[in-house]
Amino acid sequence: MLFAPIDNWRAPPPEPHVAGGLKAHIFAHRGVHGPDVCENSPAAFAAAIDAGLGIECDVRRTADERAVVFHDATLDRLAGRTGQLDQMGIGDITQVPLSVGGELVPTLRDTLEQVAGKVPLLLELKSERGRSLHRLCRAVRRDLEGYVGSVAVMSFDPRVGAWFAGRAPHVLRGLVVTEENSRTFSGTVKRHMALWHARAQFLAYDVRDLPSGFAAAQRKRGLPLLTWTVSSPSLRQRAAEYADAPIAEGAGLSQNRAASPS
Repeated sequence: MLFAPIDNWRAPPPEPHVAGGLKAHIFAHRGVHGPDVCENSPAAFAAAIDAGLGIECDVRRTADERAVVFHDATLDRLAGRTGQLDQMGIGDITQVPLSVGGELVPTLRDTLEQVAGKVPLLLELKSERGRSLHRLCRAVRRDLEGYVGSVAVMSFDPRVGAWFAGRAPHVLRGLVVTEENSRTFSGTVKRHMALWHARAQFLAYDVRDLPSGFAAAQRKRGLPLLTWTVSSPSLRQRAAEYADAPIAEGAGLSQNRAASPS
């Protein structure tokens, strides 16, 4: 009750027709990936589309201000080579084969063309603390121009939501949240401040933190509540009880007959 008036002023709930679709889907975390299919790859996205699942994927910026679909800041883990994405040009990055499956790193534009509105998309924008994110957000907005499918942006960084609220308010925006054992009054204040800064229209919450008083209060007043990463049947049950939709992978998708491929 203490924060409710400011919540409603700074982060009013979206109209049901704007964000209600988020509640109607199960989202595949980085696509449907597994031992032979890399996360955030065209094959992972194709598998999600075939299964009728929404897709959650990660977006980063290149040195020449293009958006690519990749989780890490460097190529080491996923491509087995050195290289920092924001110091490489799009031409170089898109020639890098992924270690699993051998597909090339996709651009955001490639992914939008592949999905083509068949299933909803959640784009998690990856930012670096203390660094400007204007060029990343601008690159994403540029690629989204003319896209007619269901798409939303989200980030741990509340500046992303604030950027889209001010410069592309038609794009649905969310805040990614993990409480990290900070269920103190100061932690609660920080979460509300992040919500207000982001002007969030939905939340993507760490499933390990559910149930959560903060998450429940936002859901009750009309913000769709997604939860990640749902990776087991027990977590899937927790998501069903405390959230509107799971962002799932592996065994968390098995009941949809979309378990990780082998």
